[in-house]
Amino acid sequence: MEIVGTSTDHQETISDQVSLDVNKLAKSMRAELEIFPPFSDQCCIYRVPVRLRDIALDMCLIENQLPFFILEDLFKASEIASHYDEECSMIKLTYKFFKDDWNSMLTEGILEEIKASEAAHFVDLVRKSQKPSEPNTPKALESINVPSVTELHQAGVKFKLSPSKRLLDMKFDRRILEIPPLRVQDNTGIYFRNLQAFEQCDSPEHHHIGDYISMINFLVISPKDVEILVENRIIENSIHDNEAVPTILHDISKLNDLSKKNFIFAGLVEDLNAYCKRPRIKWKAVLKQNYFSTPWAVISVIAAVILIIFTVIQAVCSVIQL
Repeated sequence: MEIVGTSTDHQETISDQVSLDVNKLAKSMRAELEIFPPFSDQCCIYRVPVRLRDIALDMCLIENQLPFFILEDLFKASEIASHYDEECSMIKLTYKFFKDDWNSMLTEGILEEIKASEAAHFVDLVRKSQKPSEPNTPKALESINVPSVTELHQAGVKFKLSPSKRLLDMKFDRRILEIPPLRVQDNTGIYFRNLQAFEQCDSPEHHHIGDYISMINFLVISPKDVEILVENRIIENSIHDNEAVPTILHDISKLNDLSKKNFIFAGLVEDLNAYCKRPRIKWKAVLKQNYFSTPWAVISVIAAVILIIFTVIQAVCSVIQL
């Protein structure tokens, strides 16, 4: 029996083929980068495979963070940065990669407001992008008895989707409570807990994310609260289960530190409590919701009032005839 070749020859042939394939791939990628900008949908470099995007969640974990300045230096040293200085930046690349994974908490404003040198890592970048749009001085929280969404609704408060995507931009003015959008999905707890953990270690005196977690748990305690916020497009319930949302939010708040002496929503809580304590407002809201909520309810109330009036007139006439 004649042996045509050896295993060594076979391995060398495979090695040559792999080397050739890698060279072809490198030339193809380099050619495509010369035609398409790296951030365009047509570019194969940016159009990351689905399997690679699966690691986005792991990249959001606090234990997997790399210093942002290292990533920035590596990015500047890459050929992409040298060819597309005006279009590329590490901040822009991070925003495009994480904007769908970070629960819509990575606002587009970071592209102009935050420099790469100001962020410690990915988690810190998200936390910094959630600072209030307007200065809001924290103050002491007198009471943790905050009315829920359902109680506010019964008191006549209207809910409006805030145009801001910053979670801390809650406002109450003229019976209207504006709340930024919140997407609730399977990984919501993971995102918030990692933000919360980093904030507690990095900024023990400024728990903005922690304050938001406390405030949203004050407002949402039942499926009815979720239903009202979903109807007003404030909560995007991706899990399609209103009963599960309060449980998810409650689990996030278990290890949350609530500082009554330094609560960013203390003023909002005072305004909501003061509004709900006015009896006239509450009775007016109950009357409107129970008896004037639909045209048929209004007709029924009017018919009942007319019937009572005729009954009284008939009784008076009967007395007069006696």
